[in-house]
Amino acid sequence: MDKAELQAVMEGMIFAAGEEGISAKELAALLAIDKQEVENLIQEMQIKWKEQKRGIQIVKVAQHYVMTTLPEHVPYLEKMAQVPKRTKLSRASLEVLAIIAYCQPITRMEIEEIRGVKSDHILQSLSRKGLVRDVGRAEAAGRPILYGTTKQFLHYFGLNHLDELPSPHNIFNWQEWEQEKQDLFQRLGLKAEK
Repeated sequence: MDKAELQAVMEGMIFAAGEEGISAKELAALLAIDKQEVENLIQEMQIKWKEQKRGIQIVKVAQHYVMTTLPEHVPYLEKMAQVPKRTKLSRASLEVLAIIAYCQPITRMEIEEIRGVKSDHILQSLSRKGLVRDVGRAEAAGRPILYGTTKQFLHYFGLNHLDELPSPHNIFNWQEWEQEKQDLFQRLGLKAEK
């Protein structure tokens, strides 16, 4: 790989590492190159990105490289975070939001048990958008934060009150699902459990 290709791969790896970042040692091992070469290539990228006036930068935090926005752009990013209608919610965000709306107050661990995957970044994003908030502490070990929806959540979905949420039983067509299950078992020559 030439230098430009290496830098492109490193850019992708640093981006994919997210907030945790990735160390020069890890990058060197993954790319089968010297650690010093990794650091030199990243330093070149940092200089080039600054010259190009890009909106993101690579910084070293606790021996790990991470991508961040520029400090001078914070006011614009704060405005963006305060306008949830301007940003679409991902499927995962909607899933977490639905769990909170129907089960509130609820802890992060309870949300993750329902989803089966970590949800801390999504909760942070939903909090920044003003759709969920800390509504107290659970009476469990460590006193975990309890999450609930906000007035902004109601506004976002055009609701006056949480009572206007559709019943969970109405969202999923259980009869249709049962029929599909029966059809599948029949095609497989099995007997469906009742």
